[in-house]
Amino acid sequence: MARVECWRADILESVHPFSAVVARGDDVLGRIGPAWHTTMRSAAKPFQLTTSLDVLGADRADTSGVSSGELAIGTASHSAELAHLARVRAVMQRYGVTESMLRCGAHAPVHTASADAVLRQGGQFTDIHNNCSGKHTFMVAACLSQGWPMDYRPATHPLQRRILGQITTLAGEGPRLGVDGCGVPTFGLSLVAMTRAWSALARAMVEAPRSNLGRVGAALAAEPYLVSGTDRLEPALLAIAREPIAAKIGAEGLFCMALPHRRVGMVVKIHSGHSDALAVAVLHALVTLIPGAVEPPQAWPWAEVANVVGRVVGRRVVG
Repeated sequence: MARVECWRADILESVHPFSAVVARGDDVLGRIGPAWHTTMRSAAKPFQLTTSLDVLGADRADTSGVSSGELAIGTASHSAELAHLARVRAVMQRYGVTESMLRCGAHAPVHTASADAVLRQGGQFTDIHNNCSGKHTFMVAACLSQGWPMDYRPATHPLQRRILGQITTLAGEGPRLGVDGCGVPTFGLSLVAMTRAWSALARAMVEAPRSNLGRVGAALAAEPYLVSGTDRLEPALLAIAREPIAAKIGAEGLFCMALPHRRVGMVVKIHSGHSDALAVAVLHALVTLIPGAVEPPQAWPWAEVANVVGRVVGRRVVG
């Protein structure tokens, strides 16, 4: 079984098995590791955002003017750096959303320096700092446009029923439902089904680039920093890409990608959920299953095990 091994000097400290699937539509082109079933978590955001945009467009709202950066923040698990917050506020202003309408919950910014800055200024963490605040802003906007209940989180809500329908159609599999960290439904699917959905995103990027799904995929590929943040995996991956890649982390060791030139989707899952091991597995899976998609770097930050003063004391490798 493929696994990421974490070594400290010559001591094997931990082992993290993983699975990966690459598919074009219903055709599985390659795989590593066993079949696996897990939750999409934040890797569902491109499809959740697309549904919100479809609802807004159905009400004749102008979605064509939404910028690539605004679309990216709608898919983001952002670090709540200043650039991220500015984009969320731009979407709020566009659709008349106020922060009090968000129901994602408050947490500290993922970016430590940004969290420290809020505290130094005597501020408090609010819903806008939540890494999902962009997605939730678009959800609120969709509800405002239709006069729907403003608690958009229940699976029975009209917006969530539409999102479930889109996920089911694109994945070709009816998901089991759970509750995500931000309170909205999350979707339990096989890795093959997730890959099928991401392959549909890849196709939309080239075959229907003006569709909401195609535009969302293009924003993911163009704005990896807004989708994530400083020192995060998405910008690092796209910096070594030889072709467009729409990439999005989930949670608990999930990472999804769409490669539009090849019309393929790819999903990588670390069974243990270990985030540093995930970054090592993602690079390995791309190089192994989709040769030529990226230029393997001489140094990959997550492959190094460092101590508290930054000295490299070990390695993470695929065993």
